[in-house]
Amino acid sequence: MRTKSSKSTDSSTGPRTDARTAAGAAAVRTGRRRALAAAALLSAAALTLTACGSGGDDKPVADVSVEKDSGKAATVLDNPYKKPNLVLKDVNGKKYDLREETKGKATLLYFGYTHCPDACPLTMGNIAVAKKELEKSGLSKAERDKLRVVFVTTDPDRDTPAHLKEWLDGVDSDFVGLTGDFATIQAGASQVAISVEPTKKDKKGKLVSMHGTSVIAYSPKTDKGYVLYGEKATAADYTRDLPKLIKGETP
Repeated sequence: MRTKSSKSTDSSTGPRTDARTAAGAAAVRTGRRRALAAAALLSAAALTLTACGSGGDDKPVADVSVEKDSGKAATVLDNPYKKPNLVLKDVNGKKYDLREETKGKATLLYFGYTHCPDACPLTMGNIAVAKKELEKSGLSKAERDKLRVVFVTTDPDRDTPAHLKEWLDGVDSDFVGLTGDFATIQAGASQVAISVEPTKKDKKGKLVSMHGTSVIAYSPKTDKGYVLYGEKATAADYTRDLPKLIKGETP
């Protein structure tokens, strides 16, 4: 004689089993969401490469996206970056150890180059405007002076110390400009998930450089890069956030 299956016949255990199954499924979904969030964060850190350059006729060529409304400009990192191990030359041709020179100071780090017609001057200009507005922030001069803005060229063949100095003086003479061996610069950028490629000519003979466009903000408390800004960040975004960044607070 065949017997019927006793599956789900115990009313006392069935609900508990269903509850455990539901809880397990929820945990899996939560794990997946966290994994997706982590992947999105890494993607944000690497950012989209931007092509900048100029051809033989000196007319700018670029593939950039700029919007007036940035939305939420800052991405706070769960796993902050260490400062890249970079030892380069400043605009005076002197050795500059990034980690040593910016230790204990709020630091904004950007990789770009002076011949870039859009993303680089726009980003540096926005930060320069925000830095000037710090005078109205209530921070003391001593506090404001602790901010470091570091511009590392991705085109060292053309961005000599003298050229970098001339360009940065037109933006903010307090900004630190660094240049040196391309391989060293590229390796340093990779330590913070910034992609940098050598300047090259396209099919039309125009010089094109590909580089990530994120600004990394480092805390003066931990010397870790804990906030990322994309190229859509505006002067207003930096003006709002700089006082907090200088104190090592989360914007």
